[in-house]
Amino acid sequence: MDLKTRDLPGTTAFFAATLGWHLTVDEEDPRRSTRITTGDGHRVGGASDLANPVYPPGTPAHIAFYLAVDDVDARTATAVANGARLVLPPFDAGDQGRVATLVDPVGAAVSLWQPYRFGGWGFPQGAPGTPHRMVLTCQRPDRAREFYRKVTGTAPVHADFASGDAPSQWEVVVAVADLETVAARALGQVAWSADRGRPALRLTSPEGLTLRVVQLRHGLGDR
Repeated sequence: MDLKTRDLPGTTAFFAATLGWHLTVDEEDPRRSTRITTGDGHRVGGASDLANPVYPPGTPAHIAFYLAVDDVDARTATAVANGARLVLPPFDAGDQGRVATLVDPVGAAVSLWQPYRFGGWGFPQGAPGTPHRMVLTCQRPDRAREFYRKVTGTAPVHADFASGDAPSQWEVVVAVADLETVAARALGQVAWSADRGRPALRLTSPEGLTLRVVQLRHGLGDR
């Protein structure tokens, strides 16, 4: 997960206040990337400044999600053969991994990541403030589910495919210890909804970065 933003200080302040996330410069990274950690110190993602010239002018703020695969070139070819539109063909991200970006057949953007030195963040299941699963909302969830099964060669375990008329997009679900506290801290940047039959928030930063927030089920994770 990578928060692509044109307002890194504002994004940092918003998610620090609402979710207790810490966005700090990774001093061990030669690129001085920004990493996201929870209040308990678990690393859960990164953030990128869209002012960097590597991004095309006018790129909107968004959250990029990366799906780990064994062979990014082969999986990308399978994705295109099954109706995906290629945005960025496979390339090496330094010595960290190989990546490609595409738009799937239902219109949701996603990146495929083949790890080299970096295999993703690891954190305990059920830890507050960590991603628990993903949800793809689209008009044709069955088609989306079958597409990702073909591309990855397996059924995604921590992914839901939901029906909806809004623009197709992946969203991460984050579980917190106190949902009401997050709602109060968001100062109106939330909308109440439901997730698997329980109350949930759609938390939206002032720049428009959106994710889902649910109440942590102690002892049960978020399953």
